[in-house]
Amino acid sequence: MAPAQLPMKATPFDPRFPNTNQTKHCYQSYLDFHRCEKVKGSGNQVCKYFKDAFADLCPNAWVEKWDNQRSEGTFPGRI
Repeated sequence: MAPAQLPMKATPFDPRFPNTNQTKHCYQSYLDFHRCEKVKGSGNQVCKYFKDAFADLCPNAWVEKWDNQRSEGTFPGRI
């Protein structure tokens, strides 16, 4: 028997970020996710799009750094 395969999905094209370098898209999706959770509440399905986007685009080290900065109150972004 063949192992079960999970469907692979990539973050869809966003016209705000037309270039190959997706750094800004990564950062903006991270901000949008946390802004969405702030407004809609933690675990809201509407916010899942942004979480999936930044999880797909951002290096894990960046996300860990930003999470640490947020918990320490030193994150430079406006959430």
